[in-house]
Amino acid sequence: MVETVGWIKKWRLEIKTFIRVIFGIVWLVDGALKFQKGMVNSYVSMIQEVGNGQPLWLQPWFHFWAVAVNSNPALWLYSVGIGELLLGIALIAGGMRKVTYIAGIALSLIIWSVPEGFGGPYGPGATDIGTGIIYAFVFLALILINTTYGSSRYSVDYILEKRIKWWHRIAEFE
Repeated sequence: MVETVGWIKKWRLEIKTFIRVIFGIVWLVDGALKFQKGMVNSYVSMIQEVGNGQPLWLQPWFHFWAVAVNSNPALWLYSVGIGELLLGIALIAGGMRKVTYIAGIALSLIIWSVPEGFGGPYGPGATDIGTGIIYAFVFLALILINTTYGSSRYSVDYILEKRIKWWHRIAEFE
């Protein structure tokens, strides 16, 4: 047990970078999938279907989003896709980590609460709470890791912080 802890402690900077980069790749793939042919055509029905079977008190939430997305599905879908791609790039590069992690939590919760329907419907046979909430917790874990272990020397932020005195304000959790 002590040997494992020693190994983790020795490689902690590389491990935290690895986690961030792998998570960035996941976001890149997720964002790229938004640009598949035919996705725009199915986006509105996907939002509408998620609302079906939800509790009555959540119906206005899903109705609002179905109407909003129906007004311009391509704008909504591609905005989310671009946001996911930007998150992926920022995670891989290690740029603006403070802003990236907070934006990632926000986008994850939006994804969880709209297209994933809070992981519902909640009833017989429901077995999953959705991935969006888990993504939000991963971003929170990255914040905790960043706060605990400090700046990552394997990041764009590390380079920029040496050159731009105020950069740490948008890069680091202090």
